[in-house]
Amino acid sequence: MNLTRRSVLAAGVAAGASTVLARARATATATATAAGDRPTAFTHATVIDPAGRRTIHDATVVVRGDRIESVGPYSGIPAGATVVDLRGRYLIPGLADMHVHCWFEQIEPPLFLANGVTTVRELSGTPMVHEWRQRIEAGTLAGPRWTIGSVIVDGTPSLWDPNLLPVVQVADATQARAAVRRQLAEGADFVKVYSRLSRPAFHAIAAECGRHGARLVGHCPDSVTVAEAADLGLGSVEHLFGLFYATSTREAALRERLARVQLELGDYNGWFNQCHPIEYDAMRTHGRIRTRLLFDRLARRRTRVVPTLTMHRGLDLARTLDRSDPRRRYLPAPMLASVDHALAELYLRGRDPSLDARWAELFEARLALVGELHRAGVPLMVGTDLATCGVYPGFSVHDELALFADAGLSPMDALRAATTEPAAYLGTRSGGVARGHVADLVVLDADPLRDIRNTRRVAGVLARGTYYDRAARDQLLADVERAAAGITGAAVAPACACHAVPA
Repeated sequence: MNLTRRSVLAAGVAAGASTVLARARATATATATAAGDRPTAFTHATVIDPAGRRTIHDATVVVRGDRIESVGPYSGIPAGATVVDLRGRYLIPGLADMHVHCWFEQIEPPLFLANGVTTVRELSGTPMVHEWRQRIEAGTLAGPRWTIGSVIVDGTPSLWDPNLLPVVQVADATQARAAVRRQLAEGADFVKVYSRLSRPAFHAIAAECGRHGARLVGHCPDSVTVAEAADLGLGSVEHLFGLFYATSTREAALRERLARVQLELGDYNGWFNQCHPIEYDAMRTHGRIRTRLLFDRLARRRTRVVPTLTMHRGLDLARTLDRSDPRRRYLPAPMLASVDHALAELYLRGRDPSLDARWAELFEARLALVGELHRAGVPLMVGTDLATCGVYPGFSVHDELALFADAGLSPMDALRAATTEPAAYLGTRSGGVARGHVADLVVLDADPLRDIRNTRRVAGVLARGTYYDRAARDQLLADVERAAAGITGAAVAPACACHAVPA
């Protein structure tokens, strides 16, 4: 399958010109209720406020524009307010997906909103996504609030071919510092680092980010320990790669094996297969004392971890992924072809079925590791690594919440990982249901504190002053399904900037 950056973008542009998609956006706008300066009162709701760890029964939440004006008793309705009766329903803050890679404006933005996802963090910035954000903030495109990172900054040779997707390869400290300056000058909100960076290059990137006051996020490079990366300023550790090495009683020997991994340019499959037995041995030599010391250190530094358990489940249990998942109907043919090709070529090629039990054991250990991180006080954030195999825009945030619960988090703590913690990390006035907070809210038909899987039961979404009731939400989903069916062509979008399809 011959893919190029140009063919991918050409497919997206062609799809954007579709009259079907234009009609879908117009319909969604027409069926939503825009608040404007007129207040809206959501009455008789059970408010669940993760920021305050509180539940308020029979509450009225008054919203004006995109801010919460008050949270109180039913009698507090201002004159002239539009009233939305939420009797028997539950009101939570808008959810966040802190690890996404997006390609089609007609697919991801509306699916985020339909699933109550009102904040996303793009882990590989493109001009296209920057344009989306400008239009969303101008009110000409419906979508979530977006934070956008740099392209991947990796070592040389990179796991990815630069002819396939944007990636900056740096061989030394000088190139690393220049890459940071260039990415920030081009508008990146933060710098995204990757697995094959050398230790000197990573140190230089961290120092340059510090000099510019820029956030540093991404993979902990194979050449650097998690503790060292956190001390240098890696404020958001993506995935669980590296954590088993760091908590193993045999870390030094394991790192010697890692250092011997040799790869050609773009050989993600080789990295994946060669690192698996090392990571498995690290998991089998998990040390309690080492784990406690490391996690206490991360907790003190407030280093966030974004486990992307949904992604890990897709990778670790790749042979069991459901090819008949009904959510596939919301993805256009190029995206489906991409993730299916990635499943075969990145994760299953060279992987003997006799190893499947070990992969499954590794995933169970990942769940346990997330539970340990939480109990140690390490701040966790929900992220899915859209669009990897088995990950669906918006929908998989709910999958991730369920996996957090499987890892041992309470429903309230899982909600905090999708609301309060992202807001604290981003420095935004969101993530809670209280006066003065951003009025990004989700209405649920069932209690998420009884069962976190009830976050899937979305009855309405308020985003940027526009309320999508059940009918408007259903229309969003129908329009995306129609749009997905209309996007065809031979070009295939990369699976994601972390796990793209090799050329």
